[in-house]
Amino acid sequence: MNQQISTPLPATQLVPPARHFTIQLSATRRGARLARRLTTHQLDEWGISHGTDLSDRAALVVAELAANAVAHGHTPGRDFRLTLTLARTLHGIPSTYILRVEVTDTRPERLPPPSQDLTPAAPDAPAGRGLLIVDTLVTRWGTRADDRLTKTVWAELTDARPGADQAAGHGLR
Repeated sequence: MNQQISTPLPATQLVPPARHFTIQLSATRRGARLARRLTTHQLDEWGISHGTDLSDRAALVVAELAANAVAHGHTPGRDFRLTLTLARTLHGIPSTYILRVEVTDTRPERLPPPSQDLTPAAPDAPAGRGLLIVDTLVTRWGTRADDRLTKTVWAELTDARPGADQAAGHGLR
């Protein structure tokens, strides 16, 4: 499985400039929907077009992590934060793009289970499949306790398809 508790890849492995986007959103269903829409819009601004594999996978991952932040990480009156970072790796032809998605909420004591403990939900269960979906769509994911008030669930997605340099503007737009 893909979950790890760690930090981002060391900067020496990435080609600058990395692109960053951060926004605070209300911890509501509307905020979670907006997180997904803003993700695909921001990726499009960076040259990762709507409907591409990376954009579609990112939208699904953000939708799940934001929904979990709203459902399981909500403290009344507190928002959640979405952070996106897109960078190109130093090695590899074609270049590999790494998108790091981070969703920070206000319930550090409520950690998701490690990937090895994820179990499929019953076929008739209304919920319980989200992190399994995330686990299949990403290269790796994990959690970190930021402080006594927040935690971040992060996921990294890669895009190494032929032509990725052209699709993402070679140096990222």
